Amino acid sequence: MYKRILLKLSGEALSANGNNFDPEILSDLAHQIKEIYDDGVEIAIVVGGGNFIRGKLAENIGIERVQADYMGMLATVINALAIQSSLEKVNVPTRVLTAIDMPKVAEPFIVRRAIRHLEKGRVIIFGAGTGNPYFSTDTTAALRASEIKADVILMAKNGVDGVYSADPKKDSSALKYDELNYMEVLQKGLQVMDTTATSMCMDNNIDLIVFNMNEKGNIKKAVMKEKIGTVIKGDK
Repeated sequence: MYKRILLKLSGEALSANGNNFDPEILSDLAHQIKEIYDDGVEIAIVVGGGNFIRGKLAENIGIERVQADYMGMLATVINALAIQSSLEKVNVPTRVLTAIDMPKVAEPFIVRRAIRHLEKGRVIIFGAGTGNPYFSTDTTAALRASEIKADVILMAKNGVDGVYSADPKKDSSALKYDELNYMEVLQKGLQVMDTTATSMCMDNNIDLIVFNMNEKGNIKKAVMKEKIGTVIKGDK
């Protein structure tokens, strides 16, 4: 199985209706993470903030892009704290590390500190994205996975079980891919993650697994390298 993973969660994945949190989803997520934690897997998490605000939508209501992105970063910290609370309820030790300093809320992100937490058996949750506007949490996941030398990024999707040639909700003829490489993702224009994140994963040879988090047990299946979702390979 994978030894050190980075789990990428969207903010929307924490909510049943697109707003705030669903306590059942948070509880189920915590139990799935505890299961692999008990197996000795080192776990880092990057979470989005789309259940509160999305930068592009904020622009549509007249909020300037940079301000909208900072609002999104703060939303990811709220989600990180919610995940932390859920994990600690099931006795999983955690640390929240943020790219924007807020010492009364969380620790500042320092690479060596993050790796040390992993080595000491703590789950780390990254908040506030990269700390810079114009970068998505997909890019944050690729960057943090590279920095902590994660074996794989597990991209948990909300109700989508892999990568398709088109949106399966809109196109019934869309084909699901079982395995791809990053060059194919770029050449085919597949909307797995943004191009910055895709290029970073390709440059750093990090495997990516895209799977449906709504099915219980899928996180462990991905960690155990069972055939699930779509695997995007780095050239290792």
